Amino acid sequence: MSKQYDAVLLLSFGGPERREDVLPFLEKVVEGKNVPRDRLLEVAEHYDLFDGVSPINAQNRALLAALLAELNARGPRLPVYWGNRNWHPLLPDTLGEMARDGVRRALAFVTSAFGSYSGCRQYLDDIERARQSVGGGAPQVDKLRLFYNHPGFIEPMADRVAAALAEVPEEARRGVPLVFTAHSLPEAMAAKSPYQSQLREACRLVADRAGRSDWRLAFQSRSGPPSQRWLEPDVGDLLRRMAGEGVRNVVLAPIGFLSEHMEVIYDLDVEAAALCEDLGIDMVRSGVVGTHPRFVEMIRELIEERMADEPVRLALGNDGPSPDCCPADCCPRPARG
Repeated sequence: MSKQYDAVLLLSFGGPERREDVLPFLEKVVEGKNVPRDRLLEVAEHYDLFDGVSPINAQNRALLAALLAELNARGPRLPVYWGNRNWHPLLPDTLGEMARDGVRRALAFVTSAFGSYSGCRQYLDDIERARQSVGGGAPQVDKLRLFYNHPGFIEPMADRVAAALAEVPEEARRGVPLVFTAHSLPEAMAAKSPYQSQLREACRLVADRAGRSDWRLAFQSRSGPPSQRWLEPDVGDLLRRMAGEGVRNVVLAPIGFLSEHMEVIYDLDVEAAALCEDLGIDMVRSGVVGTHPRFVEMIRELIEERMADEPVRLALGNDGPSPDCCPADCCPRPARG
């Protein structure tokens, strides 16, 4: 396979940027999924608290600008495009623009660090559907590998955790528990992916670098029917249990998210914060990696390794680097209920 590419594609989830787009956006997100209408309307109310604006698009614009500056300064000097799964700029439109610009082969950086259907395989499906909609002139798009254990993800996440720990009063800092959070998944979906094992390895690596031995992993933002089993513990349930154990300070670290989008700013900054206040727990929430310079540098390194004849494939821990191409049976499409 040729290692020559002529563009980079930033591929993300997308989000609304005005009130009238919230419900159409959410309907697109849950299309074909067994999500109760009441749950959809409940989530729409979350957006109302922020004038219908999800911060994810603004943060993707910032990431795109930072990555373009990094590539222009250190190479390879490639144009960077941006497309979303669920809202504008939609991926088919972006691939159409790339085709008109003469792009033939592109590398896609997906804003998801962990392997799961929704975080990896579904993006590959999205790319193929978008290419089919564009037609014969559509560029070939190859996805960059997962980076959950790349030092360019672990190091900036540890920096964010360290900054949050510094906000805890000094007398409580030594013993404050660290709770990592990630988006919950249906158990049946998670069982067919490396999602949980990769999350736990990333948590371990970040906690080690931050000098913390007391850490836990909790899940948030479940959206399925009550009859469906999802990954646990839910972050709210864990906080209640910790309060019963006498915990009075906690640091929450949303390791499963790269940007401050709605699941972070509502589920943690609003819901979890209110719960902690009721429980008498002082909560500090760490930032996400966002546009941390080391994270932006990591994206360039992933691009370089894919184009090099003798690539340097960085990874921490015992898992080693993820493969460029996932096995065909990895993270299969879930059965529709």
